[in-house]
Amino acid sequence: MTERSELVEELRWKKIPVLNDGFVCLVDVMGDDSSIVQAARVSYGEGTKRVSDDRTLIRYLMRHRHSTPFEMAELKFLVRVPMDCWRQWIRHRTANVNEYSTRYSVAIDSAQTTLPGEWRTQATSNRQGSDAPLTEDLGTKLTEEETAFQKHARDVYEARLEAGVAREQARKDLPLATYTEAYWKIDLHNLIHFLSLRMDSHAQWEIQEYSRAIGEAIVKPLFPVVWEAFEDYRQGAMFLTRLDKEVLARLMTTAAEKSLVPPFSEEAFLEVQDETWKSLKRSRERDECQSKLQRLGILKAKD
Repeated sequence: MTERSELVEELRWKKIPVLNDGFVCLVDVMGDDSSIVQAARVSYGEGTKRVSDDRTLIRYLMRHRHSTPFEMAELKFLVRVPMDCWRQWIRHRTANVNEYSTRYSVAIDSAQTTLPGEWRTQATSNRQGSDAPLTEDLGTKLTEEETAFQKHARDVYEARLEAGVAREQARKDLPLATYTEAYWKIDLHNLIHFLSLRMDSHAQWEIQEYSRAIGEAIVKPLFPVVWEAFEDYRQGAMFLTRLDKEVLARLMTTAAEKSLVPPFSEEAFLEVQDETWKSLKRSRERDECQSKLQRLGILKAKD
């Protein structure tokens, strides 16, 4: 058995735990790093003969977002995930999915639970995000209420089934924390896109955990060269818009004229901001541009 085959067999059906009772596991995989290279060389013909090695080609493809060769590899997973997290997951309509049906079968007797220190406040700067944790005392109360609620919901559900209520109707009051399971098959290009969005710090923490498990425990060992390129050109990269570049150019011009050195102040940034932002009390574009320049060390970070 080859080293690659041994790796695949080691990973196949290995349940990687996520949250309190979730998991991801590899069911099957088609292709490896060389599959991407082969596809690219068929597509581009003579043009790739100047490429020095496979790693250079894969990095070129990732850097320039040539996606088709990455579609030649596929992975199939079995996942157990809370229903509310699955709602976000299933929005990525680029995969083949077959989910556990609570019309045909009794709902999985497991729900996502929250430890007292895991309850998060609502973010003030992001309507769909969370922020710092709540106090331990309040978290303890919330966890106790969660436990009681989930037990009651499950008792009601099972009582309905016992009374002869149809499974498709008995399930309607189950909490979104209830786990579901699904087979999820996706090509490597679309998986990379999924991971770039869902491993991002702005994604919900729960789906970040699933994405990290898939990416770091499965994709990374199976496609090491692709993963290296992904970390360099997607996960660790930054996209500058036309407005961002123009603000940066004006900022550097002003700095040269006034003999300023970075990191520059917020006042200097506001002086050269885009004209369309100036009249706005709050501009998401301005905030994002400022954040990018802070991460680059061009602007001073906020206290």
